[in-house]
Amino acid sequence: MALQTSLDSPAPVRQIALAIEQWVDRLGLVWVEGQVTQVSRRAASSTVFLTLRDNLADISVQVTCPRSLYDAVTPAVVEGASVVVQAKPSYYAPRGRLSLVARDLRPVGLGELLARLEQRRQLLAAEGLFDPRRKKPLPFLPGAVGLVTGQGSAAERDVLEVARRRWPAVRFTVRHAVVQGPRCAAEVIEAVRALDADPEVDVVVVARGGGSVEDLLPFSDEGLVRVVAACRTPVVSAIGHEPDTPLLDLVADVRAATPTDAAKRVVPDVGEELARVAEARDRCRRAVRARVDREQQVVTALRTRPALADPRAGLAERSAAVAELRDRARRSLRHRLDRRADDLGHQLARVRALSPLATLERGYAVVTDPDGHVVGARGTPPGAPLRIRVADGALTATVDEVRPDEEQADDE
Repeated sequence: MALQTSLDSPAPVRQIALAIEQWVDRLGLVWVEGQVTQVSRRAASSTVFLTLRDNLADISVQVTCPRSLYDAVTPAVVEGASVVVQAKPSYYAPRGRLSLVARDLRPVGLGELLARLEQRRQLLAAEGLFDPRRKKPLPFLPGAVGLVTGQGSAAERDVLEVARRRWPAVRFTVRHAVVQGPRCAAEVIEAVRALDADPEVDVVVVARGGGSVEDLLPFSDEGLVRVVAACRTPVVSAIGHEPDTPLLDLVADVRAATPTDAAKRVVPDVGEELARVAEARDRCRRAVRARVDREQQVVTALRTRPALADPRAGLAERSAAVAELRDRARRSLRHRLDRRADDLGHQLARVRALSPLATLERGYAVVTDPDGHVVGARGTPPGAPLRIRVADGALTATVDEVRPDEEQADDE
């Protein structure tokens, strides 16, 4: 029954809310299609809350789904998936909120496709193919860049033009492949393998422009993901635009938002590198100049020291000291020599005074027999040969007559 209200007798808010709740409760089960924009799943709760948005209008509604029903859906429902929900509308009057209580939940269309991709992503991630530790760094300046892209595509033009503008000497090895459709994955796999086997190629870029989820589906092919994971050459994924995230982006060593971004990542900018070189050269010059200035200050400080300011002054002092020591040494040596000479003269005079030769020089002689025995008057018969030693030589004589000393004879 319709409410009877007027300007003079309006209905309170609670009455209107309760009326709306009664009207909503009269609705039976309905099938609703929409896109899942948010999933709230608490570990301790038996209920999963989904936010379902209309694909054309900016209208959304909350869906309360039993956890058992949500977990039973295969493939799993993820954010962005399109689903069809059988639900009972419910209106919560205290908060004025309309919601749907799900009785059945099924992914459909693109949502089903996204759900399968999510399931594939989880399986490959469990194998460790997306582990960041497997990522290989890009070379600073590759000798050659391998490019897998569609022939004559805008992605090819963007990569080549941007890369050559940044580094004119860059070399490309281009492998064309179909970038959508049933033959896409196989041709891209073949091109990637060929470039990975080329020893001159240092990095491989897989590039494609934007497109729908269905167009980009080959770049989530499991075979392609495994081939890229096994590549020894670093791989850059440049598929679609920033929101597009095929599985190739997850397994590649570097994900580029666009083909233009990929060109910027694989080669450096020659202008920026020249600026860095100039800046580094300036820093080196400043460092060398500062070092030279410090050493110059040290040299200047050393030169101000007296020993270095006038080295000859110190030499003159040392020379005078050496001359004085030399004179003292000479005087001391002369004095000692004179004393030793006097001592030697005295000793020589004593030796000469005691020497038999000095006695001989005074007129004495030493008379011996031929055997060298000293003889006297007694005991020497006439005719005996004698040897007379005088100061300047020796004489040989024969005794003619023996005359004993008379005084000695008287004494006897």
